[in-house]
Amino acid sequence: MNSALRQVSKNTAAQLTVLGGGGRGVIGSLLRVQAPKRTLFTIIHQGHEGWRLSLGRNPVKLEPGLQIALPLYHTIQEIDLRETSVNILDLTGFTMDNVPVSLSGSLFYRVKNSYDACFSVHGFRSNVEKIGTSAMRSVIGHFAYDEVIGDRNKINQKLHEVIGKSIEKWGVECTRFEIQAFKPSNREVERQLELQMEAERNRRKQLLDTQAQVNVAEGMKQKAILASEGAFQAQLNEAAGEKQRKILESEGNLEAARNEGRALAEQIEIIAGALAAVQGSSKPSVSETYRVRALDALIELKRLERLQAIAKGSGNSTYFFGEAGGDSTAYQVDNSEKWKKNLVDRALHSQAASQ
Repeated sequence: MNSALRQVSKNTAAQLTVLGGGGRGVIGSLLRVQAPKRTLFTIIHQGHEGWRLSLGRNPVKLEPGLQIALPLYHTIQEIDLRETSVNILDLTGFTMDNVPVSLSGSLFYRVKNSYDACFSVHGFRSNVEKIGTSAMRSVIGHFAYDEVIGDRNKINQKLHEVIGKSIEKWGVECTRFEIQAFKPSNREVERQLELQMEAERNRRKQLLDTQAQVNVAEGMKQKAILASEGAFQAQLNEAAGEKQRKILESEGNLEAARNEGRALAEQIEIIAGALAAVQGSSKPSVSETYRVRALDALIELKRLERLQAIAKGSGNSTYFFGEAGGDSTAYQVDNSEKWKKNLVDRALHSQAASQ
């Protein structure tokens, strides 16, 4: 090795002699700039891992910090373990419906095995970028243009799976993929797609308008049905109420008639008893003759009450009364006999009901 170094020094000195003093200064300065600094130590930064090779073999893992690196004997490879990204810009491709598109995206990855990243692939960063480019062209061909526009998360998930499986053997993990820009590659295709989307929007608008009209008609139908059912129920309730009212009213009239009959029967009994006491009857019970006389007396009292009411009235009506013993049936003017008959029937009915 020393002999080789001496030979190199001699050749350099000969070249400097040929070039002269000026050339010697220029070449010397170039040698000083290009010559690397050789030290016995190297620094592995935080978030990195290093591998040290001894004469190109026997790799040793280096943790962050100060590490020994002998010149010419050791070779150091430092790997960044932090998550980083690769930007893929203006990539052209075709969708499943043969629409030429231009898209851009970002591929995020992280090294999880630094040994495989160093020794399983040459230049994993450039290879990750190439894998991302080819995967974008391949995956975009499995989706229609409307699908990509409508749901980018689906295509992002598919790219994440495809790229992750491809670079996993290099010790690199694909964390996520994000499509940043997506558009047709030329103006004519973009114009046709705009017209298509406008037609689709109009179609959806017509469908929504039709559905809205159907909903309004259905609402009016339900409203009419509910209104008719409500009116029908109201009529049923009203009829049931009217029925119940008539039943209660008839029961009340019946009870009132019964009370009036009982009151009349008691009046007849009282008057008949008084008449029997006046006549000095010794029979223990009142006879039917005294009851008839008592009923006649009540009828006369009722007639007098009606005559008094007529006398006090302010009307100009004319009333006709038949003579005693005269024929009142022909004209039906005097209804005393009819009243008498009704009162007798009520008295007999009340008496039968009480027994």
